[in-house]
Amino acid sequence: MKVQVKTLAAADAGEIELSDAVFGKEPRLDILHRVVTWQLEKRRGTARGARERSDVRRTGKKLGNQKGGGTARHGNRAAPQFIGGGKAHGPRVRDFNPGLNKKIRTLGLATALSVKAAEGKLLIIEDLAISEARTKAFITVMAGLGITNGLFIDGAEVNASFRHASANVPHIDVLPAIGANVYDILNHDTLVLTRAAVQALEARVNG
Repeated sequence: MKVQVKTLAAADAGEIELSDAVFGKEPRLDILHRVVTWQLEKRRGTARGARERSDVRRTGKKLGNQKGGGTARHGNRAAPQFIGGGKAHGPRVRDFNPGLNKKIRTLGLATALSVKAAEGKLLIIEDLAISEARTKAFITVMAGLGITNGLFIDGAEVNASFRHASANVPHIDVLPAIGANVYDILNHDTLVLTRAAVQALEARVNG
């Protein structure tokens, strides 16, 4: 499919041919759900487990006589009430590091890009070369493009001036092509790609 290319000044900069294998996939909600769930679970850190009673190596010998000692009738030093004893009902290790087939991850990325293209929320621009690295200049550019909530994806490296200018603007994120992911694409209203990003993403999906 052919898409109009804009500049940051909202001027026409020709057209670009988008691959149907990357930007023309049928929407698959099941694939998107699997990939987003996998991404969010990967973010979770592994909980640190505590040593419980069965994990502590302490004597099981009875501390004293059952009666006549004037103390409680303890029978094991590993009990939670003793210093060094096991923790009662402590946190246990839970591993949030699921696996997901690379084929599914790649299909999820292509599906997310296709959804944005089908919804008319995909904008292709020439590059991210901004006139000055200032927030005020960036807000002016965004007003001209009509973007208030967007994800900008550049090629191998993001333009340093553009990244600096957009750093303090809420609901705006900037990523290199290698960092493009399903969750961030779906989590923004508008997806903005540079020509370099389109080439990198098509190579990533088709490779």
